[in-house]
Amino acid sequence: FYEEARRLGALITRNSERIEGCKLLVVTGGGPGIMEAANRGAHEAGGKSIGLNIVLPAEQAPNPYITPELCFQFHYFAARKMHFLMRARALVAFPGGYGTLDELFETLTLIQTGKTERLPILLFGEAFWRRLVDFDLLVEEGHIEATDLDLFHFVETAEQAWDEIAAFYGLGGCTPD
Repeated sequence: FYEEARRLGALITRNSERIEGCKLLVVTGGGPGIMEAANRGAHEAGGKSIGLNIVLPAEQAPNPYITPELCFQFHYFAARKMHFLMRARALVAFPGGYGTLDELFETLTLIQTGKTERLPILLFGEAFWRRLVDFDLLVEEGHIEATDLDLFHFVETAEQAWDEIAAFYGLGGCTPD
């Protein structure tokens, strides 16, 4: 997943520079792992990226690939999420833990209830997400509508993710490396 996130960061950066009027920047939680990979891809493609880091007692420091003037430190998760959602034009969720789930489900809930505009929500790695969340059960039990399953799409590659984002905004397909 690290390499796919890195490639996606680079694809977003390169395609955003190539397409007139497209102003997409990679924004991550600013930490290590997948977040670092996306920031790294943007950096290696010659672009800027944002890191919305959270101050935790024994956890992450900002990764070295965030554009220095675009590295922000937050004390509260709620404030961090608010700033993320104010700027988000897509949410790409890679397999992760509680923080990833919190951000994903809050975004889905805000879109489902009309509290924020719709944006592409991409779940990277269908096998992981289907094993983690039984979306069909949520529909069967009446907890969500069948149409709520249209709020997100599964993707397996950086190119698929870019193509979903590009299609949503009418930006055209992926360009080769």
